[in-house]
Amino acid sequence: MISLTRIALSFVLCLSTFGSPAVAAVSEVFESPALTARLVTVEDGTGPDAGSISAGLALDIAEGWKTYWRSPGEVGLPPEVDWQGSKNVAAAEFQWPAPMRFRAFGIENFGYADKVVHPIRVTLAEPGEPARLRAAVSMLACSDICVPLQFDLALDVPAGTGIDQASAARVAEWAARVPASPEASDMTLRAAALPPVGGALTVALDRTSGWRAPDVFPEMGQGTAFGGPDIRVSADGRTLWASLPVLALSDPAAPLTLTVTDGPDATTFENVTVAASPPPPPYAVEGAARPWSALAWILALAFGGGLILNAMPCVLPVLSVKLSSALNAAQVSRRRVRTGFLATAAGTLAFMLALAGAVIGLQALGYAIGWGTQFQNPYFLVLLVLVLGLFAASFFGLFDIALPSGLATRLAAGGGRGHAGDFATGAFAAVLATPCSAPLLGTAVAFALTGSSFEVVAIFTAMGLGLALPYLIVAARPDLVAALPRPGRWMLVVKAVLGLMLAGTAAWLLWVLAGVQSEALAWTVAAVLTGVIAAMGLMRARLARRGWATAAALGLAAAMVTLPAVMRPEARAAAQDEVIAWVPFARADIARHVSEGHAVFVDVTADWCLTCIANKSLVLERAPVVDALAAPSVVAMQADWTRPDPRIAAFLEANGRFGIPFNIVYGPAAPEGIALSEVLTPGAVIEALTTASGTRVAGGPGAAD
Repeated sequence: MISLTRIALSFVLCLSTFGSPAVAAVSEVFESPALTARLVTVEDGTGPDAGSISAGLALDIAEGWKTYWRSPGEVGLPPEVDWQGSKNVAAAEFQWPAPMRFRAFGIENFGYADKVVHPIRVTLAEPGEPARLRAAVSMLACSDICVPLQFDLALDVPAGTGIDQASAARVAEWAARVPASPEASDMTLRAAALPPVGGALTVALDRTSGWRAPDVFPEMGQGTAFGGPDIRVSADGRTLWASLPVLALSDPAAPLTLTVTDGPDATTFENVTVAASPPPPPYAVEGAARPWSALAWILALAFGGGLILNAMPCVLPVLSVKLSSALNAAQVSRRRVRTGFLATAAGTLAFMLALAGAVIGLQALGYAIGWGTQFQNPYFLVLLVLVLGLFAASFFGLFDIALPSGLATRLAAGGGRGHAGDFATGAFAAVLATPCSAPLLGTAVAFALTGSSFEVVAIFTAMGLGLALPYLIVAARPDLVAALPRPGRWMLVVKAVLGLMLAGTAAWLLWVLAGVQSEALAWTVAAVLTGVIAAMGLMRARLARRGWATAAALGLAAAMVTLPAVMRPEARAAAQDEVIAWVPFARADIARHVSEGHAVFVDVTADWCLTCIANKSLVLERAPVVDALAAPSVVAMQADWTRPDPRIAAFLEANGRFGIPFNIVYGPAAPEGIALSEVLTPGAVIEALTTASGTRVAGGPGAAD
């Protein structure tokens, strides 16, 4: 159909020199600050035997403004044309040239800028008779603000012959930009896959002439939106692989239409067959080559970020395990100290490599991966609560964690008893460090999750080395352990303190669990842990006749059993009585607030993100930041990622982030947003709000003037 249209336009252009002169077939102009619009026709007359005429809706778009494609993206409205009131018009086929991609306020949109002509094939009810075209147009034009437009355009086409060459050239130019059918293109769709829940749309295409500047525009009906694509091209340049995060999916069974552009060329694939759980592509696909210098810099950031994790709030239980190991190591040989701490470092590295392997595997299946998202899984949280509770009970002396004698004997033959425990300690430390995002870490993780498999492994290895550096230092200098005080009764006090730290971490994870799944599950876990700890304490007291063991067990059990009451919905609501008037996260609302002149502070947080909690307590809820966020010109928007939310995951990925905390400020002077560091400071927040709004905000420099 489209190819015949192009042939017809070329044919009428060739005949234009034989047509008689006529008045240009152009309607009166509609003018607005956003655009000017007019109807044009190629023919000056309907012709004696012509059953159709070629027309176009020509839009000249003002600088900084845009209009929308038939699928506008996350927000927007495409033009709609009502032809009622027309005469001698049986049908009008409105066509869509290939769109451009626009990104503002973190939102992906598809449409047109500068100018566009929508070709229209008008079928006449009575061939050869005069026609009157009356188009009632409804559309949306956007810049920093969005303006709905409604206007009428009318054009009379008399009976007769003749071609308007200017209109013919303009319509032909834009008709050539309407995507071709697969049969008329050298683009071939290999496969398309969309997981049933979350994840991303993954497509693979071939082009015999090679890809130059490809882009992908999927459509799955109203209410479905996709984020920006991660596009990769094979080494020979002929195979394209693209992954597009799902921002909203109204109907998973809706037919998929895929428009693929490559410079001036475009093809539309309709009714695409979509697989639910595709295997990894059977061919090698690589991302765009990145220089080794960039990778070396990112490796340094990953190493530094891993090292800084040792000092982040999330490592309190990790420090407990480390200090306990050091206390025990002070009583053994140098060789045992070295091998034990090397085993602990190996456990940390092993976990990071396992995490890298999981990331590569899940990415191959089309799933979106984020840093620390395992804490959204209730089963993972249950396991951690139980392990931490038992570790806390062990520190209180209620029982001893020891390997079976047979296994200990076999390990001793291999170089020392307890190396398996040292290895597990390192892995456990790495697990508990993952809900935190340290400075430097966000950049490194984003680079890894958008790079090749080699880059993922290299960056996670560097991160693991940074996290394991304290162990490696002690392994290199075992004499450092000798600096610890001699063993004595003080160790009992230290272990009790460490036990309280672990018990507090378990309590915090129960709080998180109640928010992720339900209070009922937290009740169950607390009851089971309470029973186990109480039984251990009573048994230990009966065997060793230690009254303090019974007291510790009953005290810890009482604390655990009262936690679910604290986690009831009304108690959580009271505990979370916000100092800041947060509005719920909605990407589309960001543009609306900015168009009204507001600065928008977006805080992506979660109950399991301790760095987020620290930012909130130490910066956001204290002057001068709390005063700035309360200013009438500022909107404080919070995205709670405690539970999985594909909208928030897509927002993070669109901003090149795969972990939290993430804070970004939008405003009239910063439509693309100002991203802040993982660890906030009052000065950085105030400066970003002032820059984005273009004016001073409450709490900022000179705000009191």
